[in-house]
Amino acid sequence: QVQLVESGGGLVQPGGSLRLSCAASGFTLDSHAIGWFRQAPGQEREGVSCITSITGNTYYAESVKGRFTITTDNAKNTVYLQMNALKPDDTAVYYCAAEPRVVRCAPLEYEYWGQGIQVTVSS
Repeated sequence: QVQLVESGGGLVQPGGSLRLSCAASGFTLDSHAIGWFRQAPGQEREGVSCITSITGNTYYAESVKGRFTITTDNAKNTVYLQMNALKPDDTAVYYCAAEPRVVRCAPLEYEYWGQGIQVTVSS
């Protein structure tokens, strides 16, 4: 059974940092595309960053390039999203997702989802 559990969210001031973790079970990271997505109130869910271990490819949304970094720890079967220089516009519920094939970093392409975790950037 595929399971994804996010942690590490919370409240942070503008300019601050957070690291989100996504612990995966029921599959191995190196066999799946893994993505971080977010959804702000009243907005559509959007792809933030995705990684495909098979190809080594990573994707970052333009709005987070240079500030966010996605990494994987295959030994822990965990994906991380390091978020630096956070802005109020980064406030959203962040989701981890997995898909057992090479896909675009788009929500509709992903089958398995975590429950989501709130990130709030505010002074």
